[in-house]
Amino acid sequence: MVDDEDARPTPGTWDDERTDVLAGPWRARTLHLRPDAVTRRTGVAPVATLVRRVPDADAPATRRAVLYLHGYVDYFFHPHVGDALAAAAYDMYALDLRDHGRSIVPGRPPNETTDLAGYTEEIDAAVRLLRRDHDVLVLMGHSTGGLTAALWADARRGLGLVDALVLNSPWLELRGSLFERTLLTRVIDLVGGRAPQIRLRGIAPHYGRALHRDTGGEWDFDLAWKPHEGFPVRTGFGRTVRRAHARVARGLAVDVPVLVLASDTAGPDDRHHDALLTTDSVLDPAQIARRAPLLGDDVTYVEVAGGAHDLALSAPPVRERYLREVTDFLASRLPG
Repeated sequence: MVDDEDARPTPGTWDDERTDVLAGPWRARTLHLRPDAVTRRTGVAPVATLVRRVPDADAPATRRAVLYLHGYVDYFFHPHVGDALAAAAYDMYALDLRDHGRSIVPGRPPNETTDLAGYTEEIDAAVRLLRRDHDVLVLMGHSTGGLTAALWADARRGLGLVDALVLNSPWLELRGSLFERTLLTRVIDLVGGRAPQIRLRGIAPHYGRALHRDTGGEWDFDLAWKPHEGFPVRTGFGRTVRRAHARVARGLAVDVPVLVLASDTAGPDDRHHDALLTTDSVLDPAQIARRAPLLGDDVTYVEVAGGAHDLALSAPPVRERYLREVTDFLASRLPG
């Protein structure tokens, strides 16, 4: 009989590709990761999932790629983004980080982390894999994924691993009152280090409902992976995010061109309203605009009028403008 421990996949190994839930030209493969803090509590090791768009049969070969990082209570379900990047001669890849989307596994709580730096393992592994076949690599992040991408790029500066950073409504500061951004932050920092499992206020369901096809929206995402009410938000997560925000406030030194895009207006985040998909009703674009210059010496900021929080999920004319801004930026800053 084979011992269960001996039968466990080796950390750092990739499974074979399989057809992805997006079907069509999309494939996915699982990356087995080292045991982490959640493993010590649950006994279950984490995985990450790399999704890619198989190039069209008649498309010219390209050695350029984009690697996408999703946000919190999120995963990659944006095939239209892959299509737009393919038209601009970029291969599209997306990474579902541990405990998010395709990488949610039984026995591990979804979306739980006490350290954003823990995602470095899967980002590093994906970048190494993509660099085997691509000379140019762009890291793209949305919301919490944008914050994670910026911190990763700062930590890996000088290594030439990526050539540009594209951030779609990155979470660079906490939306909320002065009390929430100061005194409450200090309390969460103290409590989150000692009792990381205490639950905080969860996310409001209104934005998710506005997006989803079954509640009047356009998008058919998996509600088991992206529920409208989210997953429990705990003090350990709040602590690591606020510490990351403090690092951004002190200034990063990302050494590649950075494009930051956000909506032009903040909408209410605590109730349903008619502008949920034409404003950022999750974060405050004014905060993003103030923090963006602190990411590095070469930052371009673009305001996308009428954009939703995830600009790629805005109304068709707005998301087309967003994708055009991205591809035009890449064409101008990474020519050839």
